[in-house]
Amino acid sequence: MEKISETIVRLQNPPLGDRGKLYVIKIGGNIIDDEKKLSSFLKSFAAIDEKKILVHGGGKLATKLAEKMGVEQKLVEGRRITDAETLKIVTMVYAGYVNKNIVAQLQSFNCNAMGLSGVDGDIILAHKRKHPVIDFGFVGDVDSVNAPLLKNLLNQNLSLVFAPITHDQTGQLLNTNADTIAQEIAKAMSGEYEVKLIYSFEKSGVLMDADDENTVISSINPGYYKELKAKEKIFAGMIPKLDNAFAALKSGVNKVIIGKAEELDKLMKGTAGTTINND
Repeated sequence: MEKISETIVRLQNPPLGDRGKLYVIKIGGNIIDDEKKLSSFLKSFAAIDEKKILVHGGGKLATKLAEKMGVEQKLVEGRRITDAETLKIVTMVYAGYVNKNIVAQLQSFNCNAMGLSGVDGDIILAHKRKHPVIDFGFVGDVDSVNAPLLKNLLNQNLSLVFAPITHDQTGQLLNTNADTIAQEIAKAMSGEYEVKLIYSFEKSGVLMDADDENTVISSINPGYYKELKAKEKIFAGMIPKLDNAFAALKSGVNKVIIGKAEELDKLMKGTAGTTINND
């Protein structure tokens, strides 16, 4: 019986060498606001030969639209409070204009892309965030990812582009952090593929000095991360990304890299940015 159990485990989790590769790449909001940088990034993304999933934020467009509509925007600890009106705006912007603009550009680079949100195909199920003090409104925390459906879509030679909108299966849309969505998708797909998770944004990587692009930390393991946090050497806004990175590694993701969107080719090769590892 033990041999049968071991065989089942091996079949469910084949060696990395027996799995295909999958890149899960998150593109930061500041790049989305820059047409030239976004176009250059998408051209590099389109050129990736392996299976790939892109997760994007919304940039500043949602905030600008909210201002024009007179909908007050509130941030707590850098996170947007999503009331009912704000939810309508971010859904229109993220899952509408931004998502379809990215898909259209990828098609122009001969990359057959499909734009999705977590709602489509019941791909990402979430629940309304619960906090002892802060009411974040319609902000979602991920419960599950429909990995079999994602695999089926990837097998159609489609490149998937995700907007950060999820749902709770009761008809309620939820605004969900794009970094977290990228992490959860990477974790869910790690049983099927050798997954590399890349967080790409405007910085060159995790910086020792947030104002100096030449202070990139090339590699961070758990012990070094603890030391850097204790000495307050890491910019506070980077900590959620790093927490997500280590959580992904613990759940089977092969590698996590953080770096500049314009250097996507180098990030994929591990010759730029910051590599996060468990060693």
